[in-house]
Amino acid sequence: MSKNNQKIAIVLPAYNEARVIGQVLDELPRKITVSGKSYGILIIVVDDGSTDSTSSVVKQRKDVILIRHLLQSGAGAATRTGLHHAASIGCNYALTMDSDGQHSTKDVTRLINEIVKSQADFIIGSRLKQPSGNMPTVKKVGNIGLSVITFLLLGVYVSDTQSGLKALNSKALSKIDFHSNDYAFCSEMIWKAHQAKLKIEELPIKSIYTDYSVSKGQNNITGAIDIIKQLVKRRFLHLING
Repeated sequence: MSKNNQKIAIVLPAYNEARVIGQVLDELPRKITVSGKSYGILIIVVDDGSTDSTSSVVKQRKDVILIRHLLQSGAGAATRTGLHHAASIGCNYALTMDSDGQHSTKDVTRLINEIVKSQADFIIGSRLKQPSGNMPTVKKVGNIGLSVITFLLLGVYVSDTQSGLKALNSKALSKIDFHSNDYAFCSEMIWKAHQAKLKIEELPIKSIYTDYSVSKGQNNITGAIDIIKQLVKRRFLHLING
């Protein structure tokens, strides 16, 4: 893709988000100017086997790319599908974000500016680096704990491993190949970036929690245990396979 026609993908994995995803999509920019250069933005929604009208809501936005999983495969699988598509169509940069309204358009724009202007390959929007917003205490403690466990198991530390808001340049898109289908993919992406010797940075973002987003979230204890199991599995497979 020529330097005069560079594209940035925004990837949103979605499962049963018909209630809010329309507003989320409508608030996202379709183009952005960074340091005097214009970039087109391609929005990619991966509907992970939703049983509600998520896909119908997305289809009403003709400028949004919709990819559908016939069966629910997990947030990691949906994110992987979206990033692979972004790479296949030659996007220079890609962002991932949640589709339930947890991320502000302002932070999305800040992350785009940072990945384009900085020397970083992979940037994580951290809700914990300079805490602001209304993250429930139990989630905050859980996220801190998972960041520590990620460090102990995988040897790389960032303050907010479970953040859904991330940015990758083309180098990171080609080198971060993760396999976790569930929420463990967040930690695995960081691990794979570390293994590939990519430059990882964090950018403080605001955490936004509504009654809706809290109500549909996974059980904190069960979710954390599942993530830890997957991280142990990935570490074990890495050790035996070299």
